[in-house]
Amino acid sequence: MPFPIHALAHRPLTAGAVAELVSLAAASHVADDFDAVEDEVRRRGWSWEDSLVCESFRTADQHVLCCDSASPFGDPDARTFLVFGEVYPVNPHDENMANGPWLYGLMERWQELPGWSGRRPGTDEDCEAVLAQAAQVVTSHLGAPPERTISSSAALVAGPALTHRVWRTLTHALILGPAADNGPYGYLTHLQLSCTPLSCGPDLPSADDEDGLADWMAAHIDW
Repeated sequence: MPFPIHALAHRPLTAGAVAELVSLAAASHVADDFDAVEDEVRRRGWSWEDSLVCESFRTADQHVLCCDSASPFGDPDARTFLVFGEVYPVNPHDENMANGPWLYGLMERWQELPGWSGRRPGTDEDCEAVLAQAAQVVTSHLGAPPERTISSSAALVAGPALTHRVWRTLTHALILGPAADNGPYGYLTHLQLSCTPLSCGPDLPSADDEDGLADWMAAHIDW
């Protein structure tokens, strides 16, 4: 049975966006200096993005890129997160929709980004369709299907259980799926592709170890 959501905004993930994200760690190093980062941001056709996610970037493909480092360029230890969708799930503890007016306003700001579209209301099936399209792009770029495919848990993200997919390169984990929007935004959820060093967690747990997989993913994507 479909699980309802209040709103979904998204921009399809592109092959170029995946390639750019994966290549950031091996790019020419740019020091954590504002002027140096600003020059690289301009060179790539990016811009700063503070209204949707604090201290993040908007890429040339109009996705939002977050990083736990001041410079995501040429830092193999940086954790980067490319947001291509935003979800306002139904909150069972907010039956009167007290947070609805301002959260809908935030969703409208996501939807207003160039190339983004929205749906209000929607279901988890709409979110899964967005994730499935993105998974096809990642699989095509890496030349391999995901190593693990599991359903998200309440420990990782609010709202309906959605599919997480995991790939690995020699140095990094790529995790596609929902993630908590940890800014001052209330009950919202990112749909994102993260690229984080494998050193963030131990070896990938077996496919039947759901708790171990959830912990492994949290170690990589939890802020």
